[in-house]
Amino acid sequence: MKNGMIQIYTGNGKGKTTAALGLTLRACGHGFHVFIAQFAKGKPYGELAALKKLDDLVVVNQYGRRCFIHNKPEKEDIDMARTGWEEVKRAASSRKYDLIILDEIGIAIYYMLIPLEEVEDFIRDKPDSLELVLTGRKIPEKLYARADLVTEMRNVKHYYDKGIEARMGMEF
Repeated sequence: MKNGMIQIYTGNGKGKTTAALGLTLRACGHGFHVFIAQFAKGKPYGELAALKKLDDLVVVNQYGRRCFIHNKPEKEDIDMARTGWEEVKRAASSRKYDLIILDEIGIAIYYMLIPLEEVEDFIRDKPDSLELVLTGRKIPEKLYARADLVTEMRNVKHYYDKGIEARMGMEF
């Protein structure tokens, strides 16, 4: 790729990570190398098992525990996110990857696991050929100006509202 774009998938609706994973699949179909950093996630999601089959093209690392979102992040959450952030910067500077996905970076910024200023610097200094995707609720609108694509997932109706819990193969 010559001109790597910056894409943002945000909002309160379902589908942000799913959109990024669809892009991953498309990129792999063209032989592109993908690095996925999942912040604030630590569960064994179904997509991780599927992506292992593409391990010659895709690296997925999780930098989170089961779920701290309902509570204040603890030191361990911050340390995991910081470790992940350093790995993301190394991945970008290696120039091995055509696409880097910062999954749940919006949550990582919101809970101050990763400073907004560092994300702004990363976006500004990324290699020109690197495609960069940011996902998550609460992505600061300040980042929209740097993005080439911003999609907001809006919740119109959701079966969670009827008390239906997350289902294997659909939500995890």
